[in-house]
Amino acid sequence: MKRAERRAASRGASVLVVDDEPDIRELLELTLVKMGLDVESVGSIAEAKERLKSDRYDLCLTDMRLADGEGLELVRHIAGLGVDLPVAVITAHGSTENAVAALKAGAFDYVSKPVGLEQLRALVKSALSLPDSAAAPAKGQRLLGESAPLAQVRELIGKLARTQAPVYISGESGSGKELAARLIHENGARRDKPFVPVNCGAIPDTLMESEFFGYKKGAFTGAAEDREGFFQAASGGTLFLDEVAELPLAMQVKLLRSIQEKRVRKVGATQEDPVDVRVICATHQNLAALVGAGRFRQDLFYRLNVIELGMPPLRECREDIPLIAAAILQRLAAQAGTTPAQLTPAASDELMRYGFPGNIRELENILERALALSTSQEIGSEDLRLTPPQAVAEERAESSSGEALPDYLDGLERKAILDALSKTGFNRTAAAKLLGITFRQLRYRMQRLGIRDENRP
Repeated sequence: MKRAERRAASRGASVLVVDDEPDIRELLELTLVKMGLDVESVGSIAEAKERLKSDRYDLCLTDMRLADGEGLELVRHIAGLGVDLPVAVITAHGSTENAVAALKAGAFDYVSKPVGLEQLRALVKSALSLPDSAAAPAKGQRLLGESAPLAQVRELIGKLARTQAPVYISGESGSGKELAARLIHENGARRDKPFVPVNCGAIPDTLMESEFFGYKKGAFTGAAEDREGFFQAASGGTLFLDEVAELPLAMQVKLLRSIQEKRVRKVGATQEDPVDVRVICATHQNLAALVGAGRFRQDLFYRLNVIELGMPPLRECREDIPLIAAAILQRLAAQAGTTPAQLTPAASDELMRYGFPGNIRELENILERALALSTSQEIGSEDLRLTPPQAVAEERAESSSGEALPDYLDGLERKAILDALSKTGFNRTAAAKLLGITFRQLRYRMQRLGIRDENRP
C-alpha cells in the first residue's frame, strides 16, 4: 500500500522512533499518538534495522547519539535500502555541525533538544505530506532541455525536493536559479505553502532587519501597526534569498541565528517567535571566494551551503536552445494573444553558435527584440541582430591594442552600462535588470566609473 493510501486511513501513517532514553521515547510516543499516528519505538540502531526488515514506516525519527552508534549510521542505512522513508534526526542543542552532517547524509530534517512539540508536529506533518517518489512532478514551470547538464540538474532537484536541507544554487546571471528554487518548492512537502522570493540586493541596508523579521507598532517612526517580515510571510513554505552575497555583514549575523534557531525577533519585540521556513539561496558570485575575502561569514556559508546545486550556463546546453527558444516564443505569443512565431533554420543555427553571456534571460531579451523587428511570423537571423563571435574577437583585439587591460575592461563595462541606461531612459532599475545585475551592483559600478545623470544623452 502506498504512503498516500495509508495516510488516507484514520490511523494509517506509522512512525518509527529510535531513542535510548525511555523518558524521551515516551514523550515522543504520546505526542505522535495524539496526532493520530501509529508509533513503534526502539532503543538502539540494531533494533531499528531489524524492524525495518519486516515493517514499513512513513517516517523515522531518530536521536543523533545512541548507545550502539550514531543516528547518521541509521540515516545512511535507510538511504541504502532504497525505500521511500524520510528520516528526521534529533540533535543536541546548538549542535550545528551534527545538524548539517545529518542533512548532507540525506536526512529529511532535524529538531534540536529540548524538543519543542510545536516544531516537532510541524516537522512530522511536513514529512507525511511528501508526495510519493513515483508521483509525477507538479504541474507548472518546467526546466526544459534534454542535454546531460540539465538532466543532471533535474535529477538533483527531484532529490532536493524530498528534504528540508538548505540549498545553495550557484550559477551565472540569467541561468535559471529562481526557476530551480521554485521547482524544489513545488515538488516538495511545502508545495501548498508560500514561496517567497527576496532580492537581497534591492533592499536598503537600513530596512533589512524590519523587512526580514517584521516590526512591532511603535518600534520606530512610521511604524503605525505591527507588520510581518519575509520569514513570517513564508511560514510553512520556502524563503528564496536571491543574490544572498549582497547581504551586509551585520545582517548575515542575524540571518544565521534565525536559520539555526528557527526563531525570529521582530524589531521592537522583547521575545522571539518560532518560524517554520525552508531557506534556499542563490547568487551568481563565488561565495567561497567572498568568504576568503572576508565579505561573507564562513559560519553562514557553512549553514547555507548544505547542498549545492549548480545551474549550467546556456552555452553548455547548446542543443537545447531551439527547444527553449520555442517555449519562450509560445509564452510571448500567449501574453500578446497572437500565434507563436517560428525561428528559421538559419536563426536557430545562429542562436546555437552564440555565446549567451546573459544566458536564458538574454535569450528572452533577444527574442522579444526580434519579435518587435520582424515583419512576419518567421524570425530570421537578420532579426536576431547578434554580433558574430569573430567580430567580437576582432573588436576586442583592436580595442585592446596599446591599452592597459584594466582600462580596456572598464571601457567595456562603461559602454555596456551606458547602452543599458540609454535603452531604458536612464531607469536604473530597468537597466540593472537588462544587464542581469542587482540595482545595488549597478549603483556601485556607476559610482566607480563616474557615470552620472549628466551623462544622459
